[in-house]
Amino acid sequence: MNRTGLPPRECDFAVVGGGILGLAVARELKSREPDSRICLLEAEDHLAAHQSSHNSGVVHAGIYYSPGSLRARLCVEGAARLREYCAERNLPWQASGKLIVATGPEDLPRLDELERRGRANGVPGLARVSEDEIPEIEPAAWGFSGLHSPGTAVTDFRAISEALAGDFERAGGTIHLDAPVLAALPTAATGGSPSGSGTGLRIRIPAGYVDCGRAVFCAGLQSDRLARACGGATEPRIVPIRGRYLKVKAGREGLVRGNLYPVPDPDLPFLGAHLTRTVDGSLLIGPTAMLAGARDAYRLRKVRPGDLAETIRWPGTWGLLRRHWRASLAEVANSTRPVRLAREASRLVPALSAADVEPGPAGVRAQALDRQGSLIEDFLIEEAQGAVHIRNAPSPAATSSLALANLVCDLALG
Repeated sequence: MNRTGLPPRECDFAVVGGGILGLAVARELKSREPDSRICLLEAEDHLAAHQSSHNSGVVHAGIYYSPGSLRARLCVEGAARLREYCAERNLPWQASGKLIVATGPEDLPRLDELERRGRANGVPGLARVSEDEIPEIEPAAWGFSGLHSPGTAVTDFRAISEALAGDFERAGGTIHLDAPVLAALPTAATGGSPSGSGTGLRIRIPAGYVDCGRAVFCAGLQSDRLARACGGATEPRIVPIRGRYLKVKAGREGLVRGNLYPVPDPDLPFLGAHLTRTVDGSLLIGPTAMLAGARDAYRLRKVRPGDLAETIRWPGTWGLLRRHWRASLAEVANSTRPVRLAREASRLVPALSAADVEPGPAGVRAQALDRQGSLIEDFLIEEAQGAVHIRNAPSPAATSSLALANLVCDLALG
């Protein structure tokens, strides 16, 4: 399929963003509206360029999320649908399981709460394990108690993204790369629409514009900017958080069989350093969580002045730092001194040492913050001026992509 051609001047639906969620939405829209003209606009020169390919590949089971939240419901549903999709398409899927381990007595009440949430969310196969049972699941691990999720899996989200793109194109949809969206205005203000009724949106791109009846924005790291440009709310804002991994050296990957996680501190916004055995057999440690100088800061020293200025000017950034200043300093140290991150992981696997690790991949997550500095934890969807905007899609968005796309399309089709 040719993905470099100019997009159509008119279409019925436009999807903005070629990550796994945008592709899942485009595929679902085309499935429901086979006769509609649907195009997908992606700013980069390839699909799944950011969060969809810069991750560990974990398919979450739904343990961490508040019962009743969108994340809780759509994670469990999405994981089941994703497993079926991977089986149908012969895509990578390894149900290697996850073991969450309490390494100190203070972790036990927190582990109790995770078990309560997991059972309330309907996580399949969830089981509490004793100190003596931990080595049966992860022989090199140590802890007081554990929570085992045998259904947690790892996959390749980039490969899934390409498969979704292929489904969309074979059904008649078109994908257009190198097409960043600059703005979108109601066509009533521009004098044109696909139907001639004056309703819809005119999406401006460097090569011109696309008039569409409705649009869905799945813009990830650019979601706040595009929503505001289209008349959406001024907050939340995206603050880029860079996550760096360490990779365990060849020959030592066997220390961990699947996914080994600590019990997270409920006062901190992230899950802590964990170990993940990826689909290619690598063993990763991380990620760290450090404010980034750019929304695509895959290298530590990369800075985009506009991105950095926007992060610094947002009051929520300073609210987050005031609330979590100790953890923020620790994450800076973990990001710049691999020995610290390796030492943190050795609480779970005592046989692991700093000599066993080397630099690994990095990613940047789109962290949505309100003006007070509170993290927006649940999925957040906003409708504005004929468009649906995904304003916040944190983990487990990739796991939930097929289920979340179903919900988004319900809104888009009205």
